[in-house]
Amino acid sequence: MSADPNAAAVLVRASRDGDRSAFGSLYALYGRMVHAIAIARVGPNDADDIVQDVFLTAMKQLHSLRDESAFGGWLATIARNRANGHHRVAVDLEELPPELAHHATQEEEREARAVLATIRELPEAYRETLMMRLVEGMTGPEIAERTGLQPGSVRVNLHRGMELLREALQRGPA
Repeated sequence: MSADPNAAAVLVRASRDGDRSAFGSLYALYGRMVHAIAIARVGPNDADDIVQDVFLTAMKQLHSLRDESAFGGWLATIARNRANGHHRVAVDLEELPPELAHHATQEEEREARAVLATIRELPEAYRETLMMRLVEGMTGPEIAERTGLQPGSVRVNLHRGMELLREALQRGPA
């Protein structure tokens, strides 16, 4: 499903008129972007909670969006604000039962956490685009469509971000 601004604008208008399936389509289009923004700021353990909170907020505040075609950027701003404020709110969490949890080896889990931590220390522009690409599997054009960035900017951010990530990983822990 494409996330071109005109298609998003149609879905936003339908959502404002009470069409829940249209809002579900917006979630399908932009959920990975929001998830990547959350992971870039709070890490994987809290990202799903942030995504849910962002879309609930967006649904309640959709009437305040002036330009329907700017939905992606507006939603990204909500996601950044929610993620930045997440640690100010205490939340009770429960662990998944062992039979439902993914069983990565300790080494795989340690490496994945180290890479995510390294990405979270990069400048924001690189951090978000890398999370969208590496964690969410989004293509460069998908990232551009959903964030409103120019495709060339996305390419530059991904290229420079990967260079910085490689350098940081080669240096090892500080």
